[in-house]
Amino acid sequence: MSRTDLSVFKFGGASVKNAEAIRNVVSIIKNNQLGNLVIVVSAIGKYTNALEEVVKTHARGEDGRSLLQKVQSEHYQICLELFGESHQIYDQLNDIFVEADWVLDEPPHESYDYMYDQIVSVGELASSRILNAFLQKNEVGTSWLDARDIVKTDNLYREAWVEWEATDAAAKEKVLPLLEKQLIPVTQGFIGSSSENFTTTLGREGSDYTAAIFSYCLDAKEMVIWKDVPGVLTADPRKFDQVTKLDRLSYREAIEMTYYGAKVIHPKTIKPLQNKSIPLLVKSFIDSKGSGTRISGDVEDKYPPMVAIEEDQALLNISTRDFSFVAEHHLSQLFKLIAEHRLQVHMMQNTAISFAVSVSDIDDRVAQLIKAIEKDFLVQVERGLELITIRHYSKEILKSLQANKVVLLEVRLRNTIQMVVKNVPLMVRKNG
Repeated sequence: MSRTDLSVFKFGGASVKNAEAIRNVVSIIKNNQLGNLVIVVSAIGKYTNALEEVVKTHARGEDGRSLLQKVQSEHYQICLELFGESHQIYDQLNDIFVEADWVLDEPPHESYDYMYDQIVSVGELASSRILNAFLQKNEVGTSWLDARDIVKTDNLYREAWVEWEATDAAAKEKVLPLLEKQLIPVTQGFIGSSSENFTTTLGREGSDYTAAIFSYCLDAKEMVIWKDVPGVLTADPRKFDQVTKLDRLSYREAIEMTYYGAKVIHPKTIKPLQNKSIPLLVKSFIDSKGSGTRISGDVEDKYPPMVAIEEDQALLNISTRDFSFVAEHHLSQLFKLIAEHRLQVHMMQNTAISFAVSVSDIDDRVAQLIKAIEKDFLVQVERGLELITIRHYSKEILKSLQANKVVLLEVRLRNTIQMVVKNVPLMVRKNG
């Protein structure tokens, strides 16, 4: 197999959200069988969120089985529409959900993140089984592939790091023989396995990254992400009017955009592709013939203003209890604890006696960090904030985004402005 033979397609949860959507994905795959394919699929619809609720319920010591059974029955309902009442897919799904049920049989694990990975991974395993079975029903030669046999990671649950050498060897050993038989491997995004063979995950929305891992290890000619938008847009169309599609984008610009919070691509996706000059196409599964956006290395860095908004931000203002300077050894201690609690830092600023840091407010991580540092530091926290990033900004765009907001923290670089803001109610003058 030569470099020019292979495409890696990644389908997200919205593209397989129900039976009709799965039929559309199969149609896209059948219409794009010009060379070898590898298919990476996310969990169906919003079932990652539903499975997260199972984890939270079990962690509280409550019975999460009814929530898990609801997820399982809704998968069965999709299968009923696709396969009828009699098909091996039901046994395959049962085997998958039994694995999660076993976790619920045990008392809550001391590591929430470990428990999370064992249960939430069920979503990708189930969706890939369904898609694989329906492709086979439509006479497409496929082979279901467990991504945990390929993507080898460390044991940092929920944010696992890829062991590239072992992953590369496993991909070549297990995937290439399937491609040589002209079979399409159908596998899962988001999940991997540790050296102890426990399931790990690569971070929320990590299926893009999985597709990039396969693309890198197999020297793909291209990677294609199928989305519900026509390509990479200048802003989120759910939040802004008059957004425009970018036809071409450089790797560098894509890395910057995803780092600053653009949701169209997972932040870790671009670098493996850039390292081997593999182009990334972002296309629409609604209009599969559309041109989409091509991300590669041969693009000039001249772009219109682009906006990314990250909600659910917390701003921590940290100072020493004795009001001494926040010195280097204090910062070293704080960064160590921030890393241990796996908080995603977006902005930071220090003065003589305080240190401000903006982080994503996920689960109870902020509360746990405060608990870890409050012995040595005073902490004030504001929640429910937004992080606004503008690339290639103009004065007009900046002014419009600051309307009715208080800017709590701001950083300006040559091409980028970042602001942590909170909304303020409009003041209306009383009559009379």
